Amino acid sequence: MSKILIIEDEVAIAELEKDYLELSDFQVEIESQGDMGLARALGEEFDLFILDLMLPGLDGFEICKKIREVKNTPILMVSAKKEDIDKIRGLGIGADDYITKPFSPSELVARVKAHLARYERLIGSSQAENTMIEIRGIKIDKTARRVWVNDEEKPFTSKEFDLLTFLAENPNRVFTKEDLFREIWEMESVGDIATVTVHIKKIREKIELNSSKPQYIETIWGVGYRFKV
Repeated sequence: MSKILIIEDEVAIAELEKDYLELSDFQVEIESQGDMGLARALGEEFDLFILDLMLPGLDGFEICKKIREVKNTPILMVSAKKEDIDKIRGLGIGADDYITKPFSPSELVARVKAHLARYERLIGSSQAENTMIEIRGIKIDKTARRVWVNDEEKPFTSKEFDLLTFLAENPNRVFTKEDLFREIWEMESVGDIATVTVHIKKIREKIELNSSKPQYIETIWGVGYRFKV
């Protein structure tokens, strides 16, 4: 049974989330204080975190950053803030997904299941030898989940790594945002495909010499993206 930690100070929302997740056979714990939530996130084993942005004691951005320093556990960020800057910031510091209030409980459960399924496949996969992808100065170690650009290692979040690897394994093919969202986040209508744009931007900042004039991940206007080889 997967164990989930909800860090949310609005009791009614947290309890509703817990009820729906428990109906789907998840084990759920709740923390209403940011500092206590972080302590439990770092000190206990959970399979996924649902993290509110506005929390007493310590905000969700800081908690997300601290968790990402030591764990790759999926983080679903929740907020009433709809501004793109908050979404970009949250995804940029390591959140795997961002959902704005109000949302339907069924949408939350669908996202949780998708993230857990993908994460479980990643940690459950094993290979005898490292699988490397090397393209024009970029080296991707699929087994160790590490990336080097011109021999300098770059830090990647889980979803950034998955997205870069997928594009690099399918060079010169054009994918729409919907294609990439379905492939990497494994969701159709559920979720916000703007998440793809944010992740592409973060990847470019790490692999491109000039992210405003990308040489690797090209934008095909009106269509989507492709990894140029």
